[in-house]
Amino acid sequence: MDYDISHLLKSWPYHPGEVSVRRFIGRDGREKIQMRVDLGILQMNTTGRPDGKRPFGFSTLFGYYNSLLRKHMLENNGNDRSFLLDPKDCAELQMEMLQYHNRSICMLQLQDYEAVLRDTQRNFDILDFVEAYAITDDLAWSVVQFWPQVVIIRVRAEAAMAVELVEDDKAIKIVERGIQELRDFYTRTCHTHLIERSNEIVELTRLIEDIRRNKPLTIREQFQKLLEAALRVEDYEEAARLRDGIRRLDAISQKKNSKRKSMGRENE
Repeated sequence: MDYDISHLLKSWPYHPGEVSVRRFIGRDGREKIQMRVDLGILQMNTTGRPDGKRPFGFSTLFGYYNSLLRKHMLENNGNDRSFLLDPKDCAELQMEMLQYHNRSICMLQLQDYEAVLRDTQRNFDILDFVEAYAITDDLAWSVVQFWPQVVIIRVRAEAAMAVELVEDDKAIKIVERGIQELRDFYTRTCHTHLIERSNEIVELTRLIEDIRRNKPLTIREQFQKLLEAALRVEDYEEAARLRDGIRRLDAISQKKNSKRKSMGRENE
């Protein structure tokens, strides 16, 4: 049997810093995705556990540990305080989380934002589970410190969905909330010293700048730019027409705002 995959790697070159992903139907009839990495190719199923395995007969390892928790609580009158995760448990859950994280990165590249939200939510659930039940705080932190990387993937997906709907202001608010989430996370976990060094906060700050840079101008903003151009060339007649247009737009906007406030009072 020929185990050499050199021909596959040559036909799909790796480019550092670039997320290269493809989607296809496998021989088993299931949809799969592949990610090109520096030393090879990662292949994952698009649904369920990425590697397709069923740990202890469960669809995921996380599902198995949840069953252990439920069993423990049934045996202890609903009390979960003595349910603990040891280093081996946390390491195994972290490995499963990394599978979902890799897939969420691929799905973000493929612009399958619903799949990104699905996988990032699964990882948040795992992180909450580990934080709640790890045998020591240090053990919990060894896994929970991965939380900001999950946040940034989720925020990017949510912001991209808003931008697609031409809701740039909403996208900016989503990213701003993400930055605040990161700050709150470092504060809650007593790692405030990491806030200023957070690459995730830097990346989301740049994302806001990118959204603003590419944000389409409103009609009023277009009029304002034309007005400024007319004034620069001293075309005062055109400037006057543009000022009148801006005033009309402002008047329409004020009427809409007044109507919204009036409807809001009626609904109270």
